[in-house]
Amino acid sequence: MELSIFNDASKDGSAEIIEKWKIKLEEVGVSVIIGTNDSSQPRGVGFAKNQAVIQSSGTYLCFLDSDDVMMPQRVRLQHEVAIQHPNSIIGCQVRREPLDSTERYTRWINNLTQEQLLTQGSGAIASHILKFQAQENPRRKGRAVFTSHGPTVIMPTWFCSREWFFHVGRFDEGGKGVPEDLLFFYEHLQKGGGVFRVNRCLLLYRYHPQAATHSVLEETIWSHRVRFLEDRVLSSWTSFTIWNAGKQGKKLYRSLSPANQKKVTAFCDVDEKKITKGFYTYEESEERPKPKIPVCHFRDATPPFVICVKLDLTGGAFETNLDTLNLKEGMDYYHFN
Repeated sequence: MELSIFNDASKDGSAEIIEKWKIKLEEVGVSVIIGTNDSSQPRGVGFAKNQAVIQSSGTYLCFLDSDDVMMPQRVRLQHEVAIQHPNSIIGCQVRREPLDSTERYTRWINNLTQEQLLTQGSGAIASHILKFQAQENPRRKGRAVFTSHGPTVIMPTWFCSREWFFHVGRFDEGGKGVPEDLLFFYEHLQKGGGVFRVNRCLLLYRYHPQAATHSVLEETIWSHRVRFLEDRVLSSWTSFTIWNAGKQGKKLYRSLSPANQKKVTAFCDVDEKKITKGFYTYEESEERPKPKIPVCHFRDATPPFVICVKLDLTGGAFETNLDTLNLKEGMDYYHFN
């Protein structure tokens, strides 16, 4: 076992704490490698993570953020799965601290099924079986996850082989405001990587306002997600329906490229006012006449769907409506919520 730490110009006493633990860990046989950025300014999360990997020598990488706590059996259990799936990112379930922080998010990351780790994550072909199914059905080409939460296994839980990490190509080092974990996850999926989760709580995942993740602007995440959706799914669809004729559905439509806007055959909803109006006019368009997209009830809409309805917020009403259509996630619809 080896512990690789990179101190990215911290000024909070981290260096002293690290040195104390270095002595304790090496006394019990754990090698500790410490790297530092001695400049006055930090280089960012992506840079620090890359440096920690580069200076290490392990065959497998187990990531841990400095503000989280991992359980004693984490390395062993994730390593067992990683051996079986060498080209995959292995995650785990988490316990949030404080317990009542980001409750919906925590339920989401802990309860996704194995298939949903891909269909609600970001975009690769999930397995040899799904690759075969994609050949049989072109609409099944992009097994993707596009939910607003980001990667379906959160970065502080990642475990992967060193070889695969460098095959994907390291974290983006753009610094503050760059979603380096999301971009790495997208690249991982584009290169055919798998996603698995150990269904045990192996990480105490701490929430606090100073976390680096809060420096990433919502619009930055949105832009990356839209471009990935267009590349991985919409490029193989000739037409589709946006499920949500409200704010989020319209925002998605306006964010699409002109070519993909033309593929939108309708918005669908359950709101009688929106349905009665009958259409959405794209007022910002420079086309004349301005595009008018029909709005219909979800039962009258034609799949495939891009769904822009938030999960776990309607007391199960939306989920029940979706279930009545007997559709297949990853083929007939994708979540973009």
